[in-house]
Amino acid sequence: MSEQLQFEGHQPSDPVSLVVRRRIRPGQEAAYEALLAEANALLARLPGHRGTGVIRPAPGEQEYTLLARFDTLTSAAAWELSPERAAWLDRIAPLVDEHVSFEKQPGLDFWFTPPAAATLRQPPRWKMALLTLAALYPVSVSTSWLFGEALKPWLGHLVMPVRAIPQMIVVVLLMTYLVMPAVTRWATPWLRGGK
Repeated sequence: MSEQLQFEGHQPSDPVSLVVRRRIRPGQEAAYEALLAEANALLARLPGHRGTGVIRPAPGEQEYTLLARFDTLTSAAAWELSPERAAWLDRIAPLVDEHVSFEKQPGLDFWFTPPAAATLRQPPRWKMALLTLAALYPVSVSTSWLFGEALKPWLGHLVMPVRAIPQMIVVVLLMTYLVMPAVTRWATPWLRGGK
């Protein structure tokens, strides 16, 4: 099972998300979930790690997607070459089929790949920008009202840059885990259409 990062054409300081898809053997889901928790703990201790996400399989399917975000390609390479990762891969080997998809995605491109997509082929940038704007606008307006009006009695005494921190956390979490997955699924035919 080969999972090697290719760094050609990218700077060591570029941020990156590693996207790994594995098909789990039937009956091995609980064991894999336990090892996923261990991987998350290992990753959380790494310098440069910026978060991990797991997309679990739909009912009747066996494919898991693990997304690990790093601040730089150098940080991602340190994880890829670490003995901890090698030992973890050895432990999951009996639980997974040989089907593996391992890719790196710059920036927010992962938002635009539906969870059930066979590959991580990205749509044209203009479509990604338009869909992001359409999804982000209502989230931004809603959270601006929430943090500017509804929560003003509790947050109004804070200076704007500090008050913006919890708002941005809510926006990023909503966009990453709720809004963009739903919008991307809904817009898949358009995203996959012609240029």
